[in-house]
Amino acid sequence: VFNGEIYNHVELRAELEAEGVVFASDHSDTEVLLHLYRRHGADLVHKLDGMFAFVLHDAANRRVLAARDPFGIKPLYLARDGERVALASEIKALLRHPALPARAAAQPLAEYFLLQFVLDDETLFEGVEKLRPGHLLSLDLDRWRVHIEPWWAPDYTVDPRLDEDAAVEALRPLLQDAVRRQVRSDVPVGTWLSGGLDSSLVTALAAPHLGPRPVAFHGLFPDTGAAYSEQAHARSVAHHVGAELVEVPIGPDGLDTALPCLMSLMDEPAAGPGLYPQFRMAQAARAHVTVVLGGQGGDELFGGYTRYLVAYLEQALKGGILGTHDEGEHVATLHSIVPNLRFLQGYEPLLQHLWRDGLFGPMEDRYFRLLDRTEGALELFAPELRARLEGPGKAHLKARFDDVFHRPDTASYLSKMRAFDRIASLPALLHVEDRVTMAVGLESRVPLLDRHIARLLDRLPPRVVFAGGQLKRLLRRAAAPWLPASVVERQDKMGFPFPLNAWLAGPHRDFVADTLLSTRARQRGLFEPAAVEALVAQGGAFSRKLWGLLCVELWFRAHIDPPSGDPP
Repeated sequence: VFNGEIYNHVELRAELEAEGVVFASDHSDTEVLLHLYRRHGADLVHKLDGMFAFVLHDAANRRVLAARDPFGIKPLYLARDGERVALASEIKALLRHPALPARAAAQPLAEYFLLQFVLDDETLFEGVEKLRPGHLLSLDLDRWRVHIEPWWAPDYTVDPRLDEDAAVEALRPLLQDAVRRQVRSDVPVGTWLSGGLDSSLVTALAAPHLGPRPVAFHGLFPDTGAAYSEQAHARSVAHHVGAELVEVPIGPDGLDTALPCLMSLMDEPAAGPGLYPQFRMAQAARAHVTVVLGGQGGDELFGGYTRYLVAYLEQALKGGILGTHDEGEHVATLHSIVPNLRFLQGYEPLLQHLWRDGLFGPMEDRYFRLLDRTEGALELFAPELRARLEGPGKAHLKARFDDVFHRPDTASYLSKMRAFDRIASLPALLHVEDRVTMAVGLESRVPLLDRHIARLLDRLPPRVVFAGGQLKRLLRRAAAPWLPASVVERQDKMGFPFPLNAWLAGPHRDFVADTLLSTRARQRGLFEPAAVEALVAQGGAFSRKLWGLLCVELWFRAHIDPPSGDPP
């Protein structure tokens, strides 16, 4: 059983045919997998460029093999006890088994409130695990023994020969090859085009392969002003590459009816509020194309989050004070960062959050605090849940965080931060992208998440990846031949801007209140009704806190509660 796409299946097929393999199909990547397994066994995964989750039953050797791609683009879940093992790409499929009742897992639920995702192989359901990205499961059917191990691991061995110029020259053909492989399709292909660097580059590289008039999709929020608009940048890129730009207006109408459906679709609560606009974008794109390419993963691979610049600044200050700024490959110098300090304008709250307890302490402590969604919100939770989010309960969550943070074999804190985001939060974001697109029959592909690109970036000295602290410096330089200078040089990072505050405090305040203050929510005993009521009354500034509460309540209704007979 196979879910996904093998982008190099044409090349792999040619290799196999040269070895005498006869294919029954014309161009099936699934058949390529089967023949690769016959030739290479479990090592077949090392030959695959793609997004995939598969389960293979080897009847002759009495074993089952399952694997996931290195980044977690495609999901795979398992449930097991002493008598059975079940695997599926959706949790709801596993829950149809009578031996697996739908029950919420208390500790992962607390972790979701803390981070808005769950670490490693845990899920919010008791008895259900994730097969982690880049991992391989083998089930011995005679001994009934399950063995799980990583088949993909980043190699952070620094290659000192790669200076910035060499890295840019090595990166450009890898970007071109990744996009070229992923535009292969028998159905219409388009691109997401936010106007940011990542999606703009993917659009520019894909355009020559998509016919005389490529199509790109841009989401916009009418009546929200410039703070939520990247329209000018998207139009500039579309004009530059000769693409038709389909502009998709997204408004608050329908949010209250869509969110309960999306929580059912997602299996687990979403990692962020971008879920809703992504769904509306997918609906609009499906009217034009069947496959869409986007820039997901660019921030995690190339260092696009402002918190990386703040960490670089701290390392530069520390090096200047201690006189260690020229030591080793982890160079961060004050003179190199000065030109980029202007990009921190407007991020004073982020600086205060990271440095409020002083400078130069363990970076993992401050990074944990930065990602902690429960700070200033503990009064919202009922005592049993709150106990898991403070004191010894929080110490347990912190220990799990530290384990993941220090897992990458690198001495650079900047590299550890980037690796943590790739290991922990990126799969949660990819899960949203996969579910909302597949729900409407649209296949999303993410060419920046390419194993060859990742291998190059992982072996670069941190001083090259984060040169001067400029975010995505390598990608900017690599993209320069293909994009307008205004897009390459822009620094006003927006992500996917979404007027959540205005919507939850305005047209959907009643929906939020009716959901979180309902009899059903009160009886669940997760939240303090008085504190939630006060938060709803305060409105917009607290909407991100409300988002997590709202998602969990709707998730309980979709997956945990009995199908009928509950109070409203």
